[in-house]
Amino acid sequence: MTEQTDRRETLDVVNPATEEVIATVPAASPAEADAAVTRAARAQAEWAALAPADRARLLRRFAAAVDGSREELARLEVREAGHPVAGARWEAGNVRDLLEYAAGGVERLTGLQIPVAGGVNVTFAEPLGVVAVIAPWNFPMPIAAWGTAPALAAGNAVVLKPAEATPLTALRLAELARAAGLPEHLFQVLPGEGPVAGSALVEHPQVAKVVFTGSTAVGKRIMAQCAAGVKRVTLELGGKSPNIVFADADLELAAAEAPGSFLDNTGQDCCARSRILVQRSVYDRFLELLEPAVQAVAVGDPADESTAMGPLISAAHRERVRSYVAEDAPALIRGRAPQGPGYWYPATVVAADPDARVAREEVFGPVAAVLPFEDEADAVRLANATDYGLSGSLWTRDTGRALRVSQAVRAGNLSVNSHSSVRYATPFGGYRQSGLGRELGPGALAAFTETKNVFLSTATTGE
Repeated sequence: MTEQTDRRETLDVVNPATEEVIATVPAASPAEADAAVTRAARAQAEWAALAPADRARLLRRFAAAVDGSREELARLEVREAGHPVAGARWEAGNVRDLLEYAAGGVERLTGLQIPVAGGVNVTFAEPLGVVAVIAPWNFPMPIAAWGTAPALAAGNAVVLKPAEATPLTALRLAELARAAGLPEHLFQVLPGEGPVAGSALVEHPQVAKVVFTGSTAVGKRIMAQCAAGVKRVTLELGGKSPNIVFADADLELAAAEAPGSFLDNTGQDCCARSRILVQRSVYDRFLELLEPAVQAVAVGDPADESTAMGPLISAAHRERVRSYVAEDAPALIRGRAPQGPGYWYPATVVAADPDARVAREEVFGPVAAVLPFEDEADAVRLANATDYGLSGSLWTRDTGRALRVSQAVRAGNLSVNSHSSVRYATPFGGYRQSGLGRELGPGALAAFTETKNVFLSTATTGE
């Protein structure tokens, strides 16, 4: 691993609602990444030697420390990521809940006794060692915990590289972990650039697994790097999720809930239902109901308790989002956005053909494309007409249809008469180019272990 001579020495953290620099943090070099992994390997040996009950106790103390700092963490998230404060509080609470959930699995991470001839066969779930978690900027706090909490619970050490734009909550979480009594260097945060610090972690021979959340393009590169070292990888990548509205649905409810499905976090959400598929017979009526629901979304200062949608993460990202609307179609519905400083973009709904960019590509902004469909088969065809397969919703009063369509849509997380995608106690992950592996849920800890098989012969050897 060679250090790039043109890498940045520091990273500026910019408040996307004001465009002000609120902090500057060091940007790690490959040499610093190597040192962090070396320290993590030593800490992991100490951690794995602890009794499971002691590891669980320390993780619960970490969860309690997060709970006691929820408001502080939420306010940091507001400033560095532009998240509305109510949502940021939920995110901090999700970190706490996940740590509690993972702690409960430490003493339940058991092996098997398998009946065999001539002896006894047992399996052991052993920690991998050092895990690198590379977190995104869209939900920097909870997604960092999705990889970190189960990895720690399974007996591993974690080196977390947060996104360049949003390192502050991650750094604070590491401080809380240390204050809670976790071994020094067990959970380290390494701010830096992806091609520099991130690549150094991915390629490090002592890193046994990489957990990455981000774009599909970067995920493919990381997967190739992991293949070179034959190391495990979990990828949570892009999405272009459908929101399917059948004619028999409760249209008022479906329309009222639709804005939240593609405007949460200003659309910077891989689960965003940014393709609204509406049965043709109710298409016009649904749009009539949707417009006031979109217009009612409060956009503004994310520190304000009444705000439901904040800014985009950067000026460059705003230009990328804008390009989809300018190129493909005029807006059917356009909400409001503040004037002045901040990376604002209004909620926007466009009509689009299935082949249009806005209907095929992940916009990652507050933009939804509306497409009509004829019948159930047509809805499924349109829903699956994408390279992605992360999330989706369908709205119908017909239970049989709900089950049929849920089985036919190629996506990892579906909701019926709801837009909820993420629960810490249920598995999360995608099909096709939305990723590889599953996070959260009952199997989360096992994904950070090696299975060792041991056969003990009971054959008589003589007196």
